[in-house]
Amino acid sequence: MGTVRLTTAQALIKFLNQQYIHVDGEESPFVEGIFNVFGHGNVVGIGQALEQDAGHLKVIQGKNEQGMAHAAIAYSREMLRRKIYAVTTSAGPGSANLIAAAGTALANNIPVLLLPADTFATRQPDPVLQQLEHEHSTAITTNDAFLAVSRYWDRVTRPEQLMSSLIRAFEVMTDPGKAGPATICISQDVEGEAFDFDEHFFEKRVHYLDRKVPVERELQGAAERIRASKKPIIIVGGGARYSGARDILMKLAEKHNIPLVETQAGKSTVESSFPKNLGGVGILGTMAANKAARQADLVIGVGTRYTDFTTSSKTAFDFERTKFLNINVSRLQTYKLDGFQVVADAKVALENLEALLVGYETEYGEMLGDWREEWLSERTRLSQVTFSRENFTPEIKSQFSQQVLNEYSDALKTELAQSTAMIAINDTVDQESVVVGSAGSLPGDLQRLWHSSVPNTYHLEYGFSCMGYEIAGTLGAKLAHPDREVYAMVGDGSFLMLHSELITAIQYNHKINILLFDNSGFGCINNLQMENGSGTYCCEFRTHDNQIMKIDYAKVAEGYGAKTYRANTVDELKAALEDAKKQSASTLIEMKVLPKTMTDGYDSWWNVGVAEVSERESIQRAYEARQEKLKMAKQY
Repeated sequence: MGTVRLTTAQALIKFLNQQYIHVDGEESPFVEGIFNVFGHGNVVGIGQALEQDAGHLKVIQGKNEQGMAHAAIAYSREMLRRKIYAVTTSAGPGSANLIAAAGTALANNIPVLLLPADTFATRQPDPVLQQLEHEHSTAITTNDAFLAVSRYWDRVTRPEQLMSSLIRAFEVMTDPGKAGPATICISQDVEGEAFDFDEHFFEKRVHYLDRKVPVERELQGAAERIRASKKPIIIVGGGARYSGARDILMKLAEKHNIPLVETQAGKSTVESSFPKNLGGVGILGTMAANKAARQADLVIGVGTRYTDFTTSSKTAFDFERTKFLNINVSRLQTYKLDGFQVVADAKVALENLEALLVGYETEYGEMLGDWREEWLSERTRLSQVTFSRENFTPEIKSQFSQQVLNEYSDALKTELAQSTAMIAINDTVDQESVVVGSAGSLPGDLQRLWHSSVPNTYHLEYGFSCMGYEIAGTLGAKLAHPDREVYAMVGDGSFLMLHSELITAIQYNHKINILLFDNSGFGCINNLQMENGSGTYCCEFRTHDNQIMKIDYAKVAEGYGAKTYRANTVDELKAALEDAKKQSASTLIEMKVLPKTMTDGYDSWWNVGVAEVSERESIQRAYEARQEKLKMAKQY
């Protein structure tokens, strides 16, 4: 048996260069590159190995561990989980900064290889800088916190352990049913230790992503339920997008008059212009999609996890009569809502079902077209919201008085409504552009109002809805689509959470565009607290003397080296967007928008914990309303 003597870190990098994935007859390298923030736990180990020979790996210096990991996650998602970036950090706080990103990857079923350094295996210098100590165990380190947010987790304390650890990690990351973050914690001294590795370990490895075919029992049961239904709907989830099910979804919807409704992860699998596409469903859904959900007697969930935002906290459907048919590569997901289970690839399952549905047609008739037209009229209204200082009724009603709204208008020097700005952006950017979002009120506006004219151009991280994902995620999307414009849709709250990878984008000349909606506060959560009877508490950005904060975000981005714009009217916004297209550098457009002017409602409900005991009558009423709503909700 031949061997090659390498350090553990050198063996890691050599192995990463030899991993390939095979999908539908096409083979390509699985690991595109590696993000790094170097510290004492990895700079002389993995850092040395990369400096010596990175192979084909693209090496990118991040600015924040969470940020660069979010960029890696977004890249993998845009590549439909068929390529990844690895991420290396130092021990202690460097690794701890990855935990939110690991949760993001796990919640969204996105493969990413996380390589947080660990404490010394020898323990000779313990406790080293940034090492935690526990009285009950020396074996516990910061990296044990990854156990809850990793699909696969391992600790490497000897060089030879690396081999089995990596093979298992790549098995998990390349399995569609288990895809998620693989975390391998390598002791920092072990990174530099040498070992005689079996040379076969470094031979080219091909990971086959084979499409799981449904068995006959599953097909017959699914067809039987569809044919027995009068008003089915298809929920298009992220799994439908990753499987490439667009064409068959459109064919089935058109042929049998079945409406398509979307989750955040599934949006843009089928373009918004398709006549049977009624848009987002659930808490952030359109009125058209939610009307269809109310009438449905069969819900066909294709690649969806049925989160509370999709099901309106399990109140979106008539659970007394509605049945569920769940198609998913994850057996876990197919069991939800007492559904009939089809454990299979979405595209293959639907293609196999097609032949069993000949002659079937729903009883919707012209309803789908009517609902769609009704929603498009509402969207037009939301594109033309006009502020008045005397009698303005925002979309979020009965929360801020006219006096407070005028105060915001004066402080921010704007009359621009958020919904109006959103649609103006949608109408101005190129259709093949990619839009990225994650948190706050913007996901609601995006799911309801954003028309994706080109498939797979909508990127909303809503599995974790991690504030601070937006700008880092946009960098990841740009790495996946270097020839397209990519846009971060970000509120001021999320911008303040994390925007460090804007610097990385500028540093490596990967142009991204940041569209910053500034309403001087955590507007989404302010809406939520006031809707449930509380006052406006700790969610507005006000100074010690109660003045609305006026932050110049454009100046911040200009200091980093971005081309910046300020746009507080639709005309200014459109002009800025057109000019930004011509730039080669990253851009930021700062928009001051009025609070309470985002979209709201449309026959949906969100279950949040309201105080059962309170001195406020408004909270008491909110609690009673919640209890009444729960009577109509499915309990599991």
